[in-house]
Amino acid sequence: MTLELNDIKNAIINGQTTLGIELGSTRIKAVLIDENNRPIASGGYDWENSHVDNIWTYSLEDIWKGVQGSYQKMAGNVAEKYGVTLQTTKAIGFSGMMHGYMVFDKDEKLLTPFRTWRNNITEEASKALTELFNYPIPQRWSIAHLYQAILNQEEHISNISFMTTLAGYIHWKLTGQKVLGVGEASGMFPIDLNTGEFNLRMIGQFNQLIASKNLPWSLESILPKVLSAGEKAGELTQEGAKLLDATGELKPGIPLCPPEGDAGTGMVATNSVSVRTGNVSAGTSVFAMIVLEKELSRVYPEIDLVTTPAGKLVAMAHSNNCTSDYDAWIGLFAQAVKALGMEVDKPKLYDTLLGLALQGDPDCGGLLAYGYISGEHITHFEEGRPLFVRSSNSSFNIANFMRVNLFTALGALKTGLDILLQKESVKVDEILGHGGFFKTKEVGQKIMAAAVNVPVSIMETAGEGGAWGIALLASYMVNKGENETLEDFLKNRVFAGKKGSSIAPDPKDVAGFNEFMKRYTKGLAIERAAVDNLK
Repeated sequence: MTLELNDIKNAIINGQTTLGIELGSTRIKAVLIDENNRPIASGGYDWENSHVDNIWTYSLEDIWKGVQGSYQKMAGNVAEKYGVTLQTTKAIGFSGMMHGYMVFDKDEKLLTPFRTWRNNITEEASKALTELFNYPIPQRWSIAHLYQAILNQEEHISNISFMTTLAGYIHWKLTGQKVLGVGEASGMFPIDLNTGEFNLRMIGQFNQLIASKNLPWSLESILPKVLSAGEKAGELTQEGAKLLDATGELKPGIPLCPPEGDAGTGMVATNSVSVRTGNVSAGTSVFAMIVLEKELSRVYPEIDLVTTPAGKLVAMAHSNNCTSDYDAWIGLFAQAVKALGMEVDKPKLYDTLLGLALQGDPDCGGLLAYGYISGEHITHFEEGRPLFVRSSNSSFNIANFMRVNLFTALGALKTGLDILLQKESVKVDEILGHGGFFKTKEVGQKIMAAAVNVPVSIMETAGEGGAWGIALLASYMVNKGENETLEDFLKNRVFAGKKGSSIAPDPKDVAGFNEFMKRYTKGLAIERAAVDNLK
């Protein structure tokens, strides 16, 4: 065994590693890192949301099956690579899809199926609360779901004892602690930047708003406690250890960092937690986060205001749809290839087809598409209908077809980002990209650079994603120096010397994307007609 392998083996045996698990929308991933914050083992579990009674959801059974499955795969990876059993770590962190609605009664029973971020069913509440607080409350936020349920006079409302998010729920079950990291909490309810906790003035306004309903709870009594990066957030209990590791090998007593959202872990994993930095996470959905130097001049319903895991203000443009529709098209091409009696492996198919997009006309040759599998709040759609449209004189070829599918994957996002970069003159020096959209070398980077007109970089560690990000937050909690900020910890201990590739925007691509966006904005009437007429 080499010296390094021996060191890693000893670190695992002596509990010097940290573990991060993130529940994404299609994959749950567990990453174990060493004392130098490098991934040494990982495991994944694929899952999908269900559309039940018009609600996008995941069942509790699927949640725990997925958490345990990803942990088992990671533990198996440890045994296979290092010949030891994982029994303890220095710290653990959990993160998950932000927002959504999970409410429990006093007996800890889930009162209604988990409503995920993907549901666009709270428009009335979202508008009313945005107006009341003079602060953007998107439809995905937990408080919008709660108020909509009150407006709908849903039976479960009077029985609520606790409201949390997916990451908060798992953390609670493993530690007994009802807490959230500030980044995750900022997607439930607005944060007071001075205190780093939920905004008390707005809590008072909400309580007053629902006073006539005579509910047996006040908002502050059902919300979790807010913690910042670096704070301790409880320990793994005996029950929690069994819940995480069904084999019973994992020992209790391990400290956990505050549970965070996938937006916060994306910022950490791309070293985008300082002002004037930004990152784009692009996969099933796509969101861009830019750390602001100052507050925006006014409220924009298209822009979320959240925070970094350390509590700095972040503007977030979030689009529900990104890669799903072009994934479906590539799946169709795979079927065509198979029907011809040929086999092409998936990575080659993706790289070949997506690579053709760079050969297309700058503006996609007049083609138009909408990858709206679900609704899109930035462009005001409560439901989606994937569409491909062309006029008889469009330049219809495979290069333009692939290009328009990549362009439209960023169409709604671009609509939101233009508010920040043009109307608000927000300054950003570079965007760090991560997620499936960037998997094919250079393609995603070039298209994203065209959309945002800012250099787009990919770190060599970008593939590690949010599970690595939450592992780093767990590591920060137990390894940070006195008064060492999260920014310093990441800059000096994690990303120092890390390589990456940067692509500057090509003026022709930028002009082409802007031309496409005129068509995209005009064509929204076609998407509206499809939603209204294709039931």
